[in-house]
Amino acid sequence: MNKADNEQKKELVRIDGDTPTLRLFALLETIAERDQFFSLQSLVEETGLPKPTLHRMLQQLESAGMLQRDADGRHYSTGLRLRRMAETLLLNNTVHGARHAVLRRLVDEVGESCNLTALSGGEVLYLDRVETPAPLRFYLHPGSRVPAHCSASGKLFLAQMTPSQRRRLLEHVPLEKYSERTITDMALLEREIERIKRVGYALDDEEFLPGLFCIAMLVPRPGGRSNTGIAIQAPAIRLSHDKVPSLLPALQRAAEALAKIEAEAMPALKSGSAG
Repeated sequence: MNKADNEQKKELVRIDGDTPTLRLFALLETIAERDQFFSLQSLVEETGLPKPTLHRMLQQLESAGMLQRDADGRHYSTGLRLRRMAETLLLNNTVHGARHAVLRRLVDEVGESCNLTALSGGEVLYLDRVETPAPLRFYLHPGSRVPAHCSASGKLFLAQMTPSQRRRLLEHVPLEKYSERTITDMALLEREIERIKRVGYALDDEEFLPGLFCIAMLVPRPGGRSNTGIAIQAPAIRLSHDKVPSLLPALQRAAEALAKIEAEAMPALKSGSAG
């Protein structure tokens, strides 16, 4: 059997459903798992569905605001309405209490404010946050948004993308200068991202707000790209580079605890979907 035959044997993604609405939902699930720009032809190859059928489905999702077309008119990505729905679910889902307890324990251990984040377009969304009792602190409430290129969590999310995916995302989001330390040069940002890949965590060294220092780590997601980060945030007079090594073990334990919560929630979600 030659290579072409093997490629033909690749298992196609099934778009199942008893009604047109359920099939649209199944297609959305497939698109959400890709987490990248895609074309009509790439979906045809992945699903095996006829091109006219997929074209009609994509038009319906685009008209509903669930998808949007790229500037070239040939590529699609998730739409604003779908992203807002995902954000609302993340902010209000059933594991919120368990995640909040992990953040609370981390704050008690390290003595500084901690937050849980997700990537939303070119910004980082604060899903949850627990403040330090210390009188000097920076207050950022759940629902706050910060730029990806100058936040610790944001750089972690960018580091999971390919260079072309980063360029495509950031070309529509200027690398605005928020402080004297903000990285606004794409080559320097790529160098920083390579460092993040090597060490497994990211820093915001007064890049977003003068006087604010942050350490962030991804919440592990086996077999896929993580869209959840956990971070410790403090005034630079209390937190700096020399303290990072001593805080990493606590941050790692919290990230693993959050990953376990998400993993335990997934069987219930899949069971509900099957019903």
